[in-house]
Amino acid sequence: MAHIILLSVALVPAFLILRIFYRIFFHPLSKYPGPVLAASSRLWYINQMINGTLAFTVKELHQKYGKVVRIAPDELSFVSSQAWVDIYGFRNGKPEMSKETPFFTSKNSTVGGVISAEREMHSILRKLMSRGFSEAALREQEPIVQGYTQLLIDQLKEESKKGKAVDMVSWYNFFTFDVIGDLAFGEPFGCLTSSSYHPWVKMIFDSMKFNYFCQALNYYPSIEWMLPLLMPKSLAQKGADHHKMTVEKVMRRKANKTDRMDFLSLMVKPENGISDQQLIANSNLLIVAGSKTTATALAACTCGDSNGISSSDDITFLEVNRLKYLNCVLTETLRSFPSTPTAVSRRVPKGGDVIDGGFVAGGMQAGIAQLAANHYPSNFTRHDEFIPERFEANCPPEFANDDKAAMQSFSFGPRNCLGKNLAYVEMRLIMARILWEFDIEMCDGMENWDDVKIFLVWDKKPLPVRLTPVPRD
Repeated sequence: MAHIILLSVALVPAFLILRIFYRIFFHPLSKYPGPVLAASSRLWYINQMINGTLAFTVKELHQKYGKVVRIAPDELSFVSSQAWVDIYGFRNGKPEMSKETPFFTSKNSTVGGVISAEREMHSILRKLMSRGFSEAALREQEPIVQGYTQLLIDQLKEESKKGKAVDMVSWYNFFTFDVIGDLAFGEPFGCLTSSSYHPWVKMIFDSMKFNYFCQALNYYPSIEWMLPLLMPKSLAQKGADHHKMTVEKVMRRKANKTDRMDFLSLMVKPENGISDQQLIANSNLLIVAGSKTTATALAACTCGDSNGISSSDDITFLEVNRLKYLNCVLTETLRSFPSTPTAVSRRVPKGGDVIDGGFVAGGMQAGIAQLAANHYPSNFTRHDEFIPERFEANCPPEFANDDKAAMQSFSFGPRNCLGKNLAYVEMRLIMARILWEFDIEMCDGMENWDDVKIFLVWDKKPLPVRLTPVPRD
């Protein structure tokens, strides 16, 4: 018996060594460049995840190794415009690059609803939700968004009277959460009026980082049982409270028989057969995707001027689209500081497929990290500089060869972001109003953004500015 135990103990490290040797030299992805540690074990990737440095490291690896980098034993990272088409685009009769990856399929996943649904259910959910994001719906929603915009401006003017720095990250979050709460549930969270986070919103912030850590366990299903042991009781209680509050919000929205076209209008109709579980999952998704990501872009874009505006009455959904330079600034902001900086990888179908001109075996994962693609030197000239002029119709000649299709801020293909149009008008409207109403002075603390972390989305630090209202006739 002792010999058997000793043999077993000896075989374990031998097996691990052989597996590492296979992954480095004989694995289907062994021909692709990347760190040896990344090829050897998923632990390298997980370490980058939990330290909040994965997106930055992948960006650096692409600048070192090129357009394709192996970032895990079974995963490749791409940065080209063609890779967007091959991984996320319409497949024209071929099996789609599925979301059957640990990021989406584990019970610990932080995403759900339409974003991770299988193709048939995704088509149903997207069709029902798309009405709430249509041009007609946006026109109907404009007075609501304008109302919260005016409330934000009024509150910021009151804050400016105190003579202290104002944290714009918090105020942008207040605005976006109130807007998305109203457009999804018919009631705001009251963040703007109270100048503070609603308890439900605070729960979202408190849980996001821990949930991202939990996703690291998704790569090792055999140890998922450890999750209850690792989770602090206070956080588990917050999770339960968050779920309870979500259910209450959804049930109130179902009971609210309104003719207003919003994000859940068709989904709550009984004849469409959407379960309460799907409603809850999609409601959570709407709140996070429709608020945190837009607030991130606004925080990164708090600069510029109000050229092209002659009156606050000009600042409407329609008119802000015509502010060409502001739109270039916003686009450059999304390039420099993408709201979703990490990759949302897909699974290559059985039999393999060609991605960016190279064959990738079936079962492997492939994705594009926006931060890496947006800062890849072959995609954008002077990639680490903030130059809005690169997006002008008649841009300077040095930017004429920028591969703008390599930048897909709202993803690409049949599963791209439904809220793209709303996000753009929100960003344009808010930035135009703030630049029209205030002179902005950056305060001490801005330099701390150099070491901000990314846990799926940016873990934003405060953005202290001094606001001075501009007298207008």
